[in-house]
Amino acid sequence: MTCHNCRTECKRHGRDRKGNQRFQCRQCSKTFLEPREKPLDNMYLPMDKAEQILKLLLEGNSISSVERLTEIHHTTILKLLVLVGERCERFLSEKIRNIRVKDVEADELWCFVQKKEGHKRADEAGVETIGDAYTFVGIERNTKLVLAWHLGRRTRVHTMLFMQKLRNAVNPQHWFQLTADGFPPYVPAVAYYFANIDFAQLIKVYRASSDSEQRYSPGEVAECIPTPVFGNPRPEKICTSHVERANLSMRMHMRRFTRLTNGFSKKWANLNAMLALYFAWYNFVRVHRTLRVTPAMAAGVSDHVGEISELLA
Repeated sequence: MTCHNCRTECKRHGRDRKGNQRFQCRQCSKTFLEPREKPLDNMYLPMDKAEQILKLLLEGNSISSVERLTEIHHTTILKLLVLVGERCERFLSEKIRNIRVKDVEADELWCFVQKKEGHKRADEAGVETIGDAYTFVGIERNTKLVLAWHLGRRTRVHTMLFMQKLRNAVNPQHWFQLTADGFPPYVPAVAYYFANIDFAQLIKVYRASSDSEQRYSPGEVAECIPTPVFGNPRPEKICTSHVERANLSMRMHMRRFTRLTNGFSKKWANLNAMLALYFAWYNFVRVHRTLRVTPAMAAGVSDHVGEISELLA
């Protein structure tokens, strides 16, 4: 080890309170620490520890539980999550492009950030990053590939943004069938971005609950009505079961989506980062039990089962 100022050989000079080796210059007597590598931008976190943290987050652990298991401070975990989330978002936008699809299903998944919509104060009424948050998901029925996703509010504006992302992900010249639930803004959004596809909605009619019954989840589905909107959708393919099953996997793999816990997201950016990480992992790393390959391999986007380390690159 040489001194940064006079370029002479240094001697060991004990350790600091964190156990890091200190050095002292023999000529100018200045003390300093040995330079440490930063494998992840400006983070000192080792790569193996970063991979362990991400794997724990993707298996349904909360930030606090990951902190206890890894003995890494929660602020470092969140910083890593945001960093990797940004990389995964860019990775997905680059890889999921011009995909040839046959049957696409779309749905929304509810959660909330910081507090539920009904608990917002008057000064928070116009803040969209607090309260109800909906994750729009578009999945290819045969390959199980998540083509597009969007975190936003359940409004016409955010439905249009989701359809724009779906348009960028698929091959617009290739015919396919799209099925969504009965959310009304889907009709103008699909009509605006897709001209030559078959579009249908699966309208669910819920059974009315008694006045004394209080439910946290939606009521019992009494009837599902397949409703062609435009084009010539095949009646036997009007279905949202696959995307709803994918939504269940999201709730199981991300603590932020688990109901009746205090593991909900406290910050919109952290939720968006976790979603980007999850969808990159789901498409390229996780082997689907039905397909026995990853969805990206089934769609021809990738030729191998990915690793968590590839998402960190």
